[in-house]
Amino acid sequence: MSDAASEMTEKFESAAVQSPFCGSLRSKKYFKLDVIPTNADDYIDAANHCWCRETQQVIGVDGGLVEPGRCVAGRTCYRSALS
Repeated sequence: MSDAASEMTEKFESAAVQSPFCGSLRSKKYFKLDVIPTNADDYIDAANHCWCRETQQVIGVDGGLVEPGRCVAGRTCYRSALS
C-alpha cells in the first residue's frame, strides 16, 4: 500500500464512529435512532428505562443492572456494538 493510501486509511479509521456501550443495551429511544449510539442521551428518555437484549430484562447476563453508565467495556458480559 502506498504512503498516501495508508495515510488515507488511518484518517478514515480514526473518523469511524465508536460506541462505548455494549451492543446488547436497548431502550425505546434506541429504536428511533438512525445512527450508532455514542452517548447516554441516545438511550435515556423520560422513562429512564433500558434493558439487555440478551436477557430482555433490566438485569444483564452477569446479574448486574443495565444502564448506559454500566454497560461499557470491562463488564464481563460486554460485547462491542460494532461486532
